[in-house]
Amino acid sequence: MQILFAQNELTTQPITDMKWGLDYNIHIKLSNDSNYIFDVSALYHSKTGIIDSTNNVTYYPVSLDRDFVNQLKTNRINSNLDTNKNTVDSISDATLWSALHSSIGGGWIHFLNCMLYSLESQKLRVTAPLMIRTKSTWRPRPMTESFKRTRKWKFYIPVNQKHAVKEYKIRKKKNQLADIKSVPPDFIDLFLKTNNKKYNQLINKHKHNELAKINLVKILLGANYLSKIQIEYIKSCVLNSVLQYSVNQLPSVIIFDDFNAAVAMTLNKKGYSIEKIVFNGAANLNEEQINERKRKITEVVNSINEANDVIFQNNLAKYYH
Repeated sequence: MQILFAQNELTTQPITDMKWGLDYNIHIKLSNDSNYIFDVSALYHSKTGIIDSTNNVTYYPVSLDRDFVNQLKTNRINSNLDTNKNTVDSISDATLWSALHSSIGGGWIHFLNCMLYSLESQKLRVTAPLMIRTKSTWRPRPMTESFKRTRKWKFYIPVNQKHAVKEYKIRKKKNQLADIKSVPPDFIDLFLKTNNKKYNQLINKHKHNELAKINLVKILLGANYLSKIQIEYIKSCVLNSVLQYSVNQLPSVIIFDDFNAAVAMTLNKKGYSIEKIVFNGAANLNEEQINERKRKITEVVNSINEANDVIFQNNLAKYYH
């Protein structure tokens, strides 16, 4: 599913009608009478099954809730009126997590989505000048573990794929992956199978979606090595990309295969929110069956939000302050 961006804010168009057509496509009509057709096979498919609350969060590539975006814009306007950064602001910028959380709120899913939006829209660039490490001949005495692991990095995060994969494997061996274990597995798989040559090919082909997934992993690998300047830079890029993000885009639709359902979803500060639900073969279902499936889907989404929150609280408490 492609995530779209726009430079200017547009008027939000809620879904007024959503149908699962006989052509195995999802037909959606918005309040401005515009119509869109989604190919079911091209959408994100979810096996609801058992929710694993011990390892990975459940990540859906959904859009941000319009109320959340509007709230951020209002907060940003209000904060611009106060030019004095207080002690709370300074403390909130102590780590990458706390810096973003103080601005966008929400949990780990929000962190992932907002970072990805920023990377995909190229508002955040891992090779930006502020991310370059200052050259120095200084060496710690005695030699520290962190210096050994980062001394060949040109940037504050391991942009070089060889260095990044090496850091990942060291973290995994030492059981130090922390929140990185909660990154979607397909992000990690793509990151591990991409060498420097393939990474440069993705850049040349403008494959921003794949690059965003890889670079997100790299940022998390380098999070502990960031100084306040880099944290503030990333925070600014992420916040600006979200503020400029237009919610007037194609709705995010997830196929729940276990229920033969298509679910239009958004992400708010509390987690995933259901906008619309339609079923394949709805004509063969009575009202009681439809209501029961909707109830189960709602329970699944609520359970995902609860499990994600538990994982987020446990992992981030160990890694960020």
